[in-house]
Amino acid sequence: MASGVATVWVPVTDMERAIAFYRDTLGLQVKSQDNDDWSEIDANGLTIGLNAREKASGGSGGGAVITFQPDDSIDDEVSRLRDAGVEFTGDISDHPWGRIAPFKDSEGNDLQFYAPPN
Repeated sequence: MASGVATVWVPVTDMERAIAFYRDTLGLQVKSQDNDDWSEIDANGLTIGLNAREKASGGSGGGAVITFQPDDSIDDEVSRLRDAGVEFTGDISDHPWGRIAPFKDSEGNDLQFYAPPN
């Protein structure tokens, strides 16, 4: 039986670029940067492992999506990230269960912001 999420692994092609995205663009803290194969980011107590993509592997083709809670309003965070050059794959969408804004990290992995309903 699973008791929680220990770590989320995200495949990356360029470790320096990925660290800069999660640290500088998203504002998360780098926990460790051991080498070009593995680094760890702290996302409010959840570890995001940046794992070097195998050379034979292609880009992101689906799979898990990491969802972040914005510090400010979702509209403000989307605007801030767009100004920083982040690629959004859709507009903010409203649902009975909340609002989401999908975007890509520097390595093409799927991310999104989530805000609960008012």
